[in-house]
Amino acid sequence: MISTVYSASTHGINAFVVGVETHIESQIPGFVVVGLPDNAVRESRERVTAAIKNSGYPFPVRRIVVNLAPADIRKEGSAFDLPLAMGVLHATDELRTVDLETTMFLGELALDGTLRPIHGALSIAIEAKQRGFRRIILPDTNAREAAMVQDIDILPCSSLREAAEIVDGTHPDPKPFRIDIAQVFREQQERSLLDFADVKGQENVKRALEVAAAGGHNIILIGPPGSGKTMLAKRIPTVLPPLTFDEALETTKIHSIVGLLAPGSAIVATRPFRSPHHTISDAALVGGGVGFARPGEISLSHNGVLFLDELPEFARNVLEVLRQPLEDGTVTIARSKTSITYPANFMLVAAMNPCPCGNAGNPRHECSCTDLQVRKYMGRISGPLLDRIDIHVICPQVKYQELSSDRRGEASEFVRQRVLAARERQLERFLTRKGIHCNAMMNNRDITQYCGIDAQSKELLRSASRALGFSARAYDRILKVSRTIADLVGSASIRAEHISEAIQYRDLDRRM
Repeated sequence: MISTVYSASTHGINAFVVGVETHIESQIPGFVVVGLPDNAVRESRERVTAAIKNSGYPFPVRRIVVNLAPADIRKEGSAFDLPLAMGVLHATDELRTVDLETTMFLGELALDGTLRPIHGALSIAIEAKQRGFRRIILPDTNAREAAMVQDIDILPCSSLREAAEIVDGTHPDPKPFRIDIAQVFREQQERSLLDFADVKGQENVKRALEVAAAGGHNIILIGPPGSGKTMLAKRIPTVLPPLTFDEALETTKIHSIVGLLAPGSAIVATRPFRSPHHTISDAALVGGGVGFARPGEISLSHNGVLFLDELPEFARNVLEVLRQPLEDGTVTIARSKTSITYPANFMLVAAMNPCPCGNAGNPRHECSCTDLQVRKYMGRISGPLLDRIDIHVICPQVKYQELSSDRRGEASEFVRQRVLAARERQLERFLTRKGIHCNAMMNNRDITQYCGIDAQSKELLRSASRALGFSARAYDRILKVSRTIADLVGSASIRAEHISEAIQYRDLDRRM
């Protein structure tokens, strides 16, 4: 007998439907799974066999052949355990129902038949709804995540037997799982305990961070140890605009696929802040791995902040792989048999010392580094990468008077209000430009259209370019930052003072 049930798998951050076709015949007993299964899927034969027996159902002592269609796409993960078991039960007439065409099954089976959570439930639920499925039967741990998709019934189960009872109509109370999506989204928008008010001094750096947050610009902080670079960077999410629901769904899909979504969680409702150690590999940063290419740190930072502390300590090949994602907002991982594109639209925040000992430019501590050592240290970061960082700012040592003062700085909430106002102006400006939400995302055509400057500003920029040798990319980024500075003060046009401030954020050599 042949039985067909439906499941799904993920490819990148999206999902595709998989038909699980089960054929049972009276030959030498065996259990074969075909259709490009990976090791986890092949091993499911043993889990399914034990789970069916321990759930009180007879296991057929016959030859079982399961095909995972389409057969030319690789299938990964343990989510096929439940559909494999349901296919066997249906093919042996243990399930009375025949209406399985609108039901999708997901779940990993323990040997005793209980269900364990899977990865990528949100992506699969979105695809199931688009493909016309009416219900999904899956582990109860994944119910809240899948229920973020409306107009499809989510039926959580704790075991294979419970799933079978729902299918054949013998379950006493098979109620679909429902949540108030708007309320859950609000509840999971956690309020940070961090605040810019905790940072003493560094008013010029806070201003630069406000500009960066307002326009989505990349920024690098350069200063001696103990000047507050890390402390400032960790507070950037407190002034960024809150995630929209669509951004939260896309972010959740990435975290769910990697398995970083907490058990029972529904959605990632706050902007990610990722801070990988400098020993990270290039594959871990951009994504990759043996077999299926997993998202890396830059994709996990999508719609959030990627913080690279001690930037020169990262391997040069690791830093160089950032160049393309910083330009395109996506990263493509190519393998011999497949190519996967992940979103990677993040705000890069980097921090570094001005020299190996950290005291270059510090009036209270003498630098012990030679000119050669300083050049070698700074040379670990390539010019093309630095060129892609819009704002460069010096973090000086905090003075004792500021540290000992009882006066608190401006709270993040007030800074955030200005950032939100600036972002609103940008959203209105780019209303007809699909895929552009902030000034940092503008291309050359947008810069020409929205960043026009008067004669005085042109002369100022021309003089600075001649004196400091700005590249064409640096020129464009100065205009983008100038546009953001103008947005912060509500100016419709870019004036000379906006250009002047933006130039200061690129003039590192003169100030160091």
